[in-house]
Amino acid sequence: MNTGYLKNLKTPIAVAGLGKSGNSAVQLLLAAGFSKDELILFDEKAPQAQVSEPEKLLQLKPKTVVVSPGVPLSSKWVQQLKADGCHITSEISLAASLMTTEKIIGVTGSVGKSTVTSLLGVAVLSFDAHAFVGGNLGTPFSDYAVKKLKGEMPASWVVLELSSYQLENCKNLQLEHSIITFLSANHLERYRSLEEYYSTKFIITDITKGVCIMNKTSEDCEAYASLSRSKVSFVNSTHFSKKDYLSNLALIGSHNKDNFAMAAEMALLCGWPARSITAMTGYKGLSHRLEFVATTGGVTYINDSKATAIDSVLVATRGCLEGLKSENKLFLLLGGKDKNLPWEQLSVLGSNETVTPVFFGQCGQLAKDKSELDGEYFEHLGSAVRYCQRRAKEGDVVLLSPGGTSLDEFKNFEERGDFFKTLVLSEQKN
Repeated sequence: MNTGYLKNLKTPIAVAGLGKSGNSAVQLLLAAGFSKDELILFDEKAPQAQVSEPEKLLQLKPKTVVVSPGVPLSSKWVQQLKADGCHITSEISLAASLMTTEKIIGVTGSVGKSTVTSLLGVAVLSFDAHAFVGGNLGTPFSDYAVKKLKGEMPASWVVLELSSYQLENCKNLQLEHSIITFLSANHLERYRSLEEYYSTKFIITDITKGVCIMNKTSEDCEAYASLSRSKVSFVNSTHFSKKDYLSNLALIGSHNKDNFAMAAEMALLCGWPARSITAMTGYKGLSHRLEFVATTGGVTYINDSKATAIDSVLVATRGCLEGLKSENKLFLLLGGKDKNLPWEQLSVLGSNETVTPVFFGQCGQLAKDKSELDGEYFEHLGSAVRYCQRRAKEGDVVLLSPGGTSLDEFKNFEERGDFFKTLVLSEQKN
C-alpha cells in the first residue's frame, strides 16, 4: 500500500465540512498517523467544529484543506487559501490514494445514480463479501480506506456513487469503468449554467480507463456525449443484451428497467458471474426512492422523498401512473425548498386528469406558479398529507415526490421521508 500521498500532506490540515464525508476524512487522517493537534475542524454550523468562521480559518494558515462536497470550491475563503499555496484535496482523494489492486466503478448522473449503485452493490456482494459500495450513497469511501489501513482484507471491486460536487475534487481517483445514469437540470444554484453542470458530470470520463456506459433514454446523455474522454456505450432496456431478465424485476417503473439494464451491462463488461445479474432482479429499491409505504383504506402511499430534481418527479409520476386505473387519482405532493429548479417542466402534467398536484413548503407556491398546475397549497408537509388522506379513495395513490429539497422543514430527505411514513402508518393503526 502506498501511503506516500497521505504522509506528505503538510500540516496543519483543515477539514472543511463535518458531515459524513468530513468526519470520515478525519478518521482516515488519524488512522494515517496525524495527531488531533495537527487537524483543524472547520464548519460554520456543526457543534463539534473548532472553527466556525472563514476569517478565523484563514488566520490559522492551514497548509492542506480537505474540502467536503457540500462546500463550494468557488467560496472566497477556499480561493484565498488556494492562492496562498494551500493544497486543496477531498475525502475521496485521500481514500483513492490508498487503492492498489481494487477495481473501481464510478456512477454519476442527475437521477438514478443511487439505484444503479445499489444494484451493482447487490451484484458484486453476491460473489465478493469484501466488496465496498458507497461514496455519495451513504458510506464514505474513507471508511473503507481506514479498514484497509488497519489490515482488513481488501476488496476486489469498489462501487462508488459520485455526485457532481465530488467530481469537482477527486484528483487521485481512477476508475476501471463508469456509468452516467441520466442527465437533466439540477443543482443550478451552484453552477452558472446547465452546460457547466454537465461538464462537471463528464469529469467522470476523464478518470475512466475503460468504458463509460450511458443511458440511451437520456436525450442529454446522447447530446453531450462528445464531452466524453473515454469510450462510450449507450444502453437502456431496449438496447440491452440480456432482455430476458427484465420480466422478473422487483423494481417499479420503466425507468428502473433502464437502471437495471445499465447495471447488468456493467456486470457483463466486468466479467461478473451470471448469479450477480440474477441477484439484481430481486432488488426492491432504496428507502425514500419510490418506496412502497403501505396500502391503507385501499389507498397506496409511495415515499419518493429523495426526488429533488424535476426529472426525478416526472420519472416517479410516470412509474406510479403505469399501474393506475383510469378512474383513480394520483395525488402528487410537490414542494420543499427550492434550488433554482425548472418547475415549469412539470406543466406537461396539466393535461393528465389523473394527476392531482398538492403543493407544500417554502417553495410550494413558487412551484405551483411556475408549473401552472392547479392544486391546493399548504405551508407544511403534514397538512398536505392529511389533505390527501381525506380526499383519496380506494385505488388511488399518494406519491411524495417533492422536487424541492427538505431543508425548509427537515434536516435531510431521510427525515422528511420518515415523517411521511410515520403519518401514513399512524393512520393505518387508527
